[in-house]
Formats: sequence, structure tokens, C-alpha cells
Amino acid sequence: MQAILDFQREFFLTGDEATLRPMILKDIAQLTLLDVSTVSRVANSKYVQTEYGTHILKFFFSEALQLESGEEVSTREVKIILNEIITAEEKRKPYSDEELTNMLKDKGYNVARRTVAKYREQLNVPVARLRKEL
Repeated sequence: MQAILDFQREFFLTGDEATLRPMILKDIAQLTLLDVSTVSRVANSKYVQTEYGTHILKFFFSEALQLESGEEVSTREVKIILNEIITAEEKRKPYSDEELTNMLKDKGYNVARRTVAKYREQLNVPVARLRKEL
């Protein structure tokens, strides 16, 4: 837990999910000198209580996505921005996955349309034609 706390220090200080750094089991395994399978077993079904709520340890692990600038960000950050775009869209004309992909690319997030569709599904957001309101 101390390794996770050190790695995600900014989140534990602010509670802002956007500050979560990309972190995989291998990162913690290297810091703790344990095997990846051991870290996985320890992190499985365990929770931590923070000032900002109780979270399952797996919450702190996420893949990395490389920006056009070369900087790596957590896929969680991309999902947050994607959700913000969809929330702010005009409900009479919702954005297609292709349009969402282009909007993310304009913000510097180089993701494929299939990845946008996957993230949208993970956020439980339906396709554009089902989000349309008359």
C-alpha cells in the first residue's frame, strides 16, 4: 500500500482522479521487489479508505496513453474528458464516435475510433443514435 501511496501521491493529496498517474502491476512489483502475481493477489478484492472515499485497490491501476507531445497520461484522464464532451454535447445532435475521436485528437489525445467506442461503453454511454433527444 505504501508503494501505491507513493506512486499516486498527488491523488491522495487532492482527490482529483485526473491526477492519477498511469500505473500497472509491474510498476508496484518493481518498487516492492515482489512478483507481479503477488501484487495482483494482494491488490485483488482489497479496499483503502481515503479522505475522498473508499476505493478498491484496482482503482489506482490504469494503462498509459501517449499524447502527441510524448507525455504519458492515464486512460482514466481520457475517459473523464470523453465523458465531459458527451455531457456537454447538444442532445438533438449527439456526436458520433468518429466526431468524438476528432475532438480528442484536437485536444492532443491520439486515440482510435475503436478505443473511443470502448471507453464510451465502459462509461455506460450509449451510441449517438440512442443518446439523441427530440
